Amino acid sequence: MGRTRTYNWDDPAIPAQAVGGMAGLDFLRELQAGRLPGPPIGQTLDFALDEVERGRAVFSLVPGEEHYNPIGSVHGGVFATLLDSAAGCAVQSTLPQGMAYTSLDLTVKFLRPITVDTGRVRAIGTVINSGRRTALAQAQLIDATDRLLAHATSSCMLFPVPA
Repeated sequence: MGRTRTYNWDDPAIPAQAVGGMAGLDFLRELQAGRLPGPPIGQTLDFALDEVERGRAVFSLVPGEEHYNPIGSVHGGVFATLLDSAAGCAVQSTLPQGMAYTSLDLTVKFLRPITVDTGRVRAIGTVINSGRRTALAQAQLIDATDRLLAHATSSCMLFPVPA
């Protein structure tokens, strides 16, 4: 009667050590191409970085029962994780070598429920404004027909990291 899901991940120290050695867009392209291992959260929730360009990042996920809350729909934390990843990586894509970001806050508006019947969803993150110390980004979670499922804004702190 029970269900099982097994997954593997690589050492998260590998990309963490690489982030300071290249521009943000190059770093994300290395992750996307699989030349750097992705973060364990991507394996845990089974989502992927599909597209990245300067100021924009797109992640996707196919909802499964493993994402459900007790009332039979995808848990809001899964929505938030996808939106945070898309907004944050949009910011990372604009950063020069030696810089990284961390989320300062995330404000999420849940607009529609997601279930396994929803099908593949995409989180599209874009940078709204970027300064020397902070950046503001947004992300939209949409389904295959471009219906808006959730929206988020995120403030990010920018900081130097060693090469």
